[in-house]
Amino acid sequence: MALVLNTTDHPKGREPSSPGKIYLSSLKLTNFRNYDELTLRLDSRPVVLTGPNGAGKTNLLEAISFLSPGRGLRRARLADLGRRDGDGSWAVATTLAGPDGETDIGTGLVFGNDGPASPRAIRINHAPAPGSRTLLDHLRVVWLTPAMDGLFTGPAADRRRFLDRLVLAIDRRHGERVASYEKAMRGRNRLLEENHSDVKWLDAIEAQMAEFGVAVAAARKECIALLSKAISATSHDQTFPAAQFGIAGTVEEALDTASATEVEDQLIRAFSLGRPADRAARRTLSGTHLSDLKVTHAPKQTLAAECSTGEQKALLVGIILAHAGLIARMNGEMPLLLMDEIGAHLDSTIRADLLGILLGLGFQVWLTGTEPGPFSVLGDAAQHICVSDGTVKVGATLG
Repeated sequence: MALVLNTTDHPKGREPSSPGKIYLSSLKLTNFRNYDELTLRLDSRPVVLTGPNGAGKTNLLEAISFLSPGRGLRRARLADLGRRDGDGSWAVATTLAGPDGETDIGTGLVFGNDGPASPRAIRINHAPAPGSRTLLDHLRVVWLTPAMDGLFTGPAADRRRFLDRLVLAIDRRHGERVASYEKAMRGRNRLLEENHSDVKWLDAIEAQMAEFGVAVAAARKECIALLSKAISATSHDQTFPAAQFGIAGTVEEALDTASATEVEDQLIRAFSLGRPADRAARRTLSGTHLSDLKVTHAPKQTLAAECSTGEQKALLVGIILAHAGLIARMNGEMPLLLMDEIGAHLDSTIRADLLGILLGLGFQVWLTGTEPGPFSVLGDAAQHICVSDGTVKVGATLG
């Protein structure tokens, strides 16, 4: 069940030592959030979006986040993304430029008289794609938003979701494993609630849960091990402190001393013995859905949750930078990096260091802020766009 990561996981099989540059050369929104129609022509340089709160900067980043699987950086309902005065339909389209040429990617939701005509549509080079995992064949998107500033002090579910997105970016099958585990768990909970008498049915579902649960846990552990190596090798330690990781979870911890097959058997026994308690609680009280990501500020040997707000933000930025670099090496192509209101909780010196690091990475990074001044150090090395009430003006004045 261990996660195996190599260049063959990426269909293009590019050598990890020479990641290819990937960037959006165009972006078109139709009836998305506060945008009626928008078309942007872009090059590979970082993109800086500035403007007042509520202008639509984050909406642009959210649109780009839908070029990856899942519910985007806000985790919004797909039916809520259309313009308020529209019928709910929306579309995001881009031309992706890379070392192998251009790829047209489109996604969106179409409403009919009875609601959405289908699940989110995805088209690659104008042909229907079988599912959102197909997007990972062409692009990996990583983001950092203000909502993530409370990651280390918030609920475990947020950290678990964050970890699973880290894994998904380097293992495109991880999302299916998580979804299969959760589907099996919902089925088991329903059978327990109905006091179903077919024990063999419960046995079969619990065997599925154990299989997918151990696979999910193994993938999480493998990703954490790879990310830890990436962080230890980074040159940004002085600006962004190194993070140490651990996973608090019975399944992940069991994999430290037992084989995947042995842990599956242990989990099956735990599910079987736990049926009375789970029936009473109306939920499953053990499994990988309860695991928690633990992060420590390595230089201080202090739990991230006990660090200052600024230290927590620096830790998070360091993790995201290391993860983006890991994606480039593992998949052979650079990811797209979205950083919303990146200046929050970072002093001017650290913010300037970050901008320099981002330029050095060579990714197409999308940055937002209310004022253009903090980004003036980038000069012509970035594309500056002023956003105002769902409209954009390329070439913002730098203050």
